[in-house]
Amino acid sequence: MRRVPINRLKRSALPLSVAAVVIALDVLTKTWARHALATGSQHVVGPLSWQLSYNAGVSFSFGQSEPVVANVLSLVALCLVTMAVLRSRPGAPGVGLGLVLGGGVANMADRLSSTSRQVTDFIAVGRFPIFNVADAAITIGVAVLVVLLVTGRSVLVPR
Repeated sequence: MRRVPINRLKRSALPLSVAAVVIALDVLTKTWARHALATGSQHVVGPLSWQLSYNAGVSFSFGQSEPVVANVLSLVALCLVTMAVLRSRPGAPGVGLGLVLGGGVANMADRLSSTSRQVTDFIAVGRFPIFNVADAAITIGVAVLVVLLVTGRSVLVPR
């Protein structure tokens, strides 16, 4: 087995910390949602409401008809993101990758720990698909990475 150099582990502290916070927030909010929203949805303000829903697919319910394929592809993506975290540049790239990693791990853990093998969603905004904290973290993380790449900033440290 190949050893990971200490400087990579130090560089990974920020993205791994961000991922841990996302995972913790996601677990706490999904636990709350499953209990507090079991009897019905709750209007918060404007178009925002809490509405319990379960999703067998991935983002926007993609892959519901083939959950095994969706799970395998999600695991492959998580492995690739983990490898990117180990090579991430400090600062914004690490935060973006940490958000994606944390969201992906949180949703996969929710799916694998659920007897129905579905992810808990509960944040409803107007007609937008219902989502959760992990989904929001993935979306924000991808947006951060896209902005960095479009503006010409490197996300990974060269080999």
